[in-house]
Amino acid sequence: MADDFRTTEVGGRYAQALFDLALETGRLEPVRADLKSLKAAWIESADLRRLATSPVMASEDQVRGLVAIATKAKFDVTTTNFLGLLAQNGRASDLPGVITGFEHLYSTHTGVVAAEIVSAVPLSAAQAKNIQSTLSNALGKTPEMTARVDPSILGGLKVKVGSKLFDASLKTKLDQMKFALKRA
Repeated sequence: MADDFRTTEVGGRYAQALFDLALETGRLEPVRADLKSLKAAWIESADLRRLATSPVMASEDQVRGLVAIATKAKFDVTTTNFLGLLAQNGRASDLPGVITGFEHLYSTHTGVVAAEIVSAVPLSAAQAKNIQSTLSNALGKTPEMTARVDPSILGGLKVKVGSKLFDASLKTKLDQMKFALKRA
């Protein structure tokens, strides 16, 4: 699911339009919060992904569905209207790209660095603080961290900052060893 969230050309254009509108109307923070919630919902809900990406779903139904979700979640009117427009234009499936593009524009505008930490088990408060201070020293900025648990990495961490991925997971190390042994 997290792989869905990459910048696309169409997503970037819509993200720019939403960012400009949110900035112009002073609704940048509420729209950002809405998109963070929507990203979490996209990852968690197969129904939401189906609603937005199904080729058999009429755009009118996508509009009604996305606007209903936004209304139920009490999203800002800017976000709600944007979701309706996105679906009306037949671009609801580009929502992950829009969210990623918006996050990038927000980071550039505010100077905030977003970091996603993936671990095999939940991080303790001390571990999270240690990772944050290490990233702060390496980046020269205090990162805004989000943590995710993925037991399939077996151990270690994956840290994604912008488009850079630092993979120190046990699974990757085992895969590298397996590949090296096969070559030998």
